[in-house]
Amino acid sequence: MKGLVISASRNIFMVKPDASGPGGETARKQLACRIKGKVLKGGERYGKPLAPGDRVCFDVDSGHPHRGLIRDVEARKNLLTRFNRQGQASQLLAANVDLVLCVTTPVSPPFRPRFLDRVLLQADKAGIPPVIVCNKQDLCEAGRADPDTEERLQDWSRIGYPVLRVSARTGEGMDELRSYMAHGFSVLLGQSGVGKSSLINRLVPELPIRVGPLNEKYDRGNHTTAMSVLLEIPRLGEGTAIIDTPGMRRFVPDRIPAEEIPYYMREFARLVGTCTYGLSCSHRTEPGCKILEALSNGVIHEDRYESFLRIRDELAGLGYND
Repeated sequence: MKGLVISASRNIFMVKPDASGPGGETARKQLACRIKGKVLKGGERYGKPLAPGDRVCFDVDSGHPHRGLIRDVEARKNLLTRFNRQGQASQLLAANVDLVLCVTTPVSPPFRPRFLDRVLLQADKAGIPPVIVCNKQDLCEAGRADPDTEERLQDWSRIGYPVLRVSARTGEGMDELRSYMAHGFSVLLGQSGVGKSSLINRLVPELPIRVGPLNEKYDRGNHTTAMSVLLEIPRLGEGTAIIDTPGMRRFVPDRIPAEEIPYYMREFARLVGTCTYGLSCSHRTEPGCKILEALSNGVIHEDRYESFLRIRDELAGLGYND
């Protein structure tokens, strides 16, 4: 049988069988599956070799009709990953997705543009279109907006990233968000407390997701989503689903050599190789550096350049274990 991975917890993968496949009643229920042989070809570099959105081939356990053994994973059109520094390994977040929804807030928790710069970098590296979703716009209307936040949102828009201003509480901007999500798989990424669960509750009220309060002392979110899970949203069109991920306090880009970072930063990419020192340019102090010229001329925002330096320094110090 074939099916879709809905969630992954330790070594158990919840799989929804294809409705058109064999299995009768089984084909309408999710099965708790393990990997046959415990090693899946191609999954050696990951802590978990499968992610929500993966398509797998599996056998139903004849003695336990709600259990199965995964034999293989179908070829993926893409993978969204991050680097887990604690485990020193790539971490699968989602597979076969059409859109990355990068969720942020203007305040509560504080705006973190460099977190988004990292997610945007990884999405572009994976070839998955990203959309920036700025939630809690109702707080801006209440007089809590920061001009620096709006400046960064406008700059992302200028370099080609769609920016949606929404409010899960009031419903502002939700129709535009729904139009982006329709007829595809989206993955929701953001730090704890930015309101991912609230957005899902607004999108799919019949599947209430637990919402946690902000930590008042530190003005940041508490984890309410324990693992990534795929939620189907048929009301937005056939084949529409969202993959909800746990809140992240850090996002380390995965498998991007430090020298290749400019290729995946859109306003940097067209300048790569045009510096006086060509591909050897570090873009720090060299005369004739086109990226530094673009920075001076306002073509590259100073905060984006600072993100570039910080990401490059961090990735240069990582020893990826292939």
